[in-house]
Amino acid sequence: MASRRRARGIALQVLYELDCTSHKSEEVLARLAYDDTVDEDAFAFVTSLVEGVQTYRKQIDSIIEEHARAFPVDQMAPIDRTVLRIGVYELVFAREVPVKVSINEAVELAKTFGGDATPRLVNGVLGSVVAEDRLQRPTEEDTAHRPPSRDDHA
Repeated sequence: MASRRRARGIALQVLYELDCTSHKSEEVLARLAYDDTVDEDAFAFVTSLVEGVQTYRKQIDSIIEEHARAFPVDQMAPIDRTVLRIGVYELVFAREVPVKVSINEAVELAKTFGGDATPRLVNGVLGSVVAEDRLQRPTEEDTAHRPPSRDDHA
């Protein structure tokens, strides 16, 4: 888990750089590949987050705009916008991480990298995305207590 948290932090830094400069994601990720402090699994996770956020960026920004009407995406602090993009990507598009984990990890990124109000903004927007019933996936508790399906035995 700690390596995924660290990888999210690295992905945040990469996405922040891409948001604030004209650098290409391939170049930034290639530079990261030579970083001895980033192991293969972390690099793969960083790459999947960066590519996923970049691929769905317009849809992600639209979702953020819908749930943070008082804060237009293009007027948000770049770090706030980037944390939200990662959180929305994990909640709506990646769907491999439980909802609670996605929100908690995004809030932790906000606490580490954002301003004083960033964790509340991130928690509120991501909570609103989940509450909209856009996500129809089980929580950790649901999957831990569900009976096996026929598909589990195939």
